[in-house]
Amino acid sequence: MTERKPPGVSFETWVDKQIREAEARGEFAELAGAGKPLPSISSTSYDELWWIKQKMAREGLSVLHPTLALRKEAEDALAAAAAAPSERVVRRIVEDINAKIREVMFKPPPGPPLGLKPYDVEEIVRDWHERRAD
Repeated sequence: MTERKPPGVSFETWVDKQIREAEARGEFAELAGAGKPLPSISSTSYDELWWIKQKMAREGLSVLHPTLALRKEAEDALAAAAAAPSERVVRRIVEDINAKIREVMFKPPPGPPLGLKPYDVEEIVRDWHERRAD
């Protein structure tokens, strides 16, 4: 749209004309989601940032602060270690998350305190063996 609204023409009339002409040129024909219903919006209170949150979810982006994301990653690592197929894999998972925890422990946190310390690899391996024995 390069032309300006002519003086004396209402905005509504001018905008309607612009839309009608673009539609006639077929500029709306290939839009994503054309002919499909709008996605349902939950019945909870209106959130004006709903579209940003949906876009971030589609793109796999996270809004967690780095220390909170590491807490979640540590929780996931313990669950993965519990389900690991071998002791070697358990050790690798725990050692990898411990390295990340140590890295955050030895530099000033950019946000809330991490509240974690490295896990005892031997204790987790022992627990893993005990669960396998049952």
